[in-house]
Amino acid sequence: MTGAGGPRGYFGLVFAVSVACSSALPAAAEPMFRSKQYPRCTACHYSASGGGLLTPYGRSLSREEISTFGRRDPAAEAGARAEEEFLFGAVGSDAPLQLGLDLRPSQLRIEAAGRELPDRNLLMNLDLQAAWRFGNWTAYGTAGRRPGGGFVSYEHWIARQVSDRVSVRGGRFLPAYGVRFADHTALSRRQLGLGEDDQVYGVELGLSSDLALLQVAVGPGRAESLLDDDGRAASTLSGRLQHDFGSRAVLVGSVLHRGDSDRAPRSTAAGVSFGYAPAGWFTTWTQADVRSQDLPGANRTVILTNQTSVEAWRGIWFRVSPQWYRVPDNPRAEIRRMVYGLDLYPRTHWHLNLSWYRDRFVSSDRLDRRLLLQLHLYL
Repeated sequence: MTGAGGPRGYFGLVFAVSVACSSALPAAAEPMFRSKQYPRCTACHYSASGGGLLTPYGRSLSREEISTFGRRDPAAEAGARAEEEFLFGAVGSDAPLQLGLDLRPSQLRIEAAGRELPDRNLLMNLDLQAAWRFGNWTAYGTAGRRPGGGFVSYEHWIARQVSDRVSVRGGRFLPAYGVRFADHTALSRRQLGLGEDDQVYGVELGLSSDLALLQVAVGPGRAESLLDDDGRAASTLSGRLQHDFGSRAVLVGSVLHRGDSDRAPRSTAAGVSFGYAPAGWFTTWTQADVRSQDLPGANRTVILTNQTSVEAWRGIWFRVSPQWYRVPDNPRAEIRRMVYGLDLYPRTHWHLNLSWYRDRFVSSDRLDRRLLLQLHLYL
């Protein structure tokens, strides 16, 4: 059957709902800010993979370079608290312990298989983030509310900067792979098992130079599977090599290998990403991925993702992201997605996201649509 009521229609409905419900999990990274000529995530974040708590410099940059009305007037603000700091300066920026509070109320509208589902008003997450730097060591962790209820710590790790070029960290983190789009439901993330709750337990080695960054990690597998003992935990090896062509262009090669588990086949994904920012108001990222797995009838997957962002005015970004998911041996699994977005950054702690998704399931020619309105408060 190919109609909305058949197996493919049911799959599409489940897919749309599950993707939509996870589309506003805690923020990852904003690759659009590549246009500000910061090729490395550590310029603003504690994590070498990007996302999570901002460093004091990253907070200052978010005010001075990102927000529409946040740029300070030194004469008018002499002696005043810096609004970009935690709780508007309640804790000094020079303290070794840095904190952040991530709050994300959202409204979600879904039309799946021609049916409009009830609107949902959700508190997607409420997370406390902390980083403590002492000498060459950094301890990092998050603690908060899981979207479906209950407690979760998405990341917790300890890192050591061995030298200017060598770093090591161990704990729970998301493997470094390709572009860490802020939209966790992007096909290049979700379909490769790189969603917001897909962190692994492992050890990561980082090697950096002026123009290159190599990140290699190994571990026993997905953290949630290890904790729940759900039979899907498998040894995981990841590698990401980034080369910077000056401050405007970046080329990235990635690999992610997962071994056999009781409930999931062995798989290997390889990807190439290219980011280009010819001007301070324009950024485009393109990523191509191929995944192979020991699964009869669907042993190879191809994913193409692009995200292009334009800053129409300071702190006002328009975003478009065409995406394509295809299984050559199973044409019925093909998905074509278009995402249109508007991102507003009026002040340092405020981010308003409006995103419209259009998923086309090629085999049945059916369309699923989602509208996400989300307020991100980062205190």
